[in-house]
Amino acid sequence: MLIELVKVAKFPGTSWLADVRTAFGHIAVRWCGDRTAEPGEYHVEWTIDEDIAWGRNAKSAAGIGPGLRTGGHCVVVRGRLSLTEDGAALLDLNGATILLHLADPLPDGVAGTWVELFIEREKIAVYPYEL
Repeated sequence: MLIELVKVAKFPGTSWLADVRTAFGHIAVRWCGDRTAEPGEYHVEWTIDEDIAWGRNAKSAAGIGPGLRTGGHCVVVRGRLSLTEDGAALLDLNGATILLHLADPLPDGVAGTWVELFIEREKIAVYPYEL
């Protein structure tokens, strides 16, 4: 996915964080690239390093379409949820696929719907790559 990197910074007690903009939101997440990266456009992969538990950090989205926003101490990621044949959970974030680790099985009927995940900002990361 193509993002705009606004800046990379480190604050006491945190990982390196990237101020990231997309067409559907603006958030700060863990940066797993060059710490001296200049502002600009980067292709990135997304990872979420937190178990997803329906009703705790995941719920049905009020709206449709991808979204990123700050939600207090966390970031809110809205995407379309899907399940693979072998039971893996995936989140489609505007064409970028994020593999999810489930704490428990998902409720019936949520596959294929828009969901919101509430993730600590240091548990969601972007990894830049070259095309």
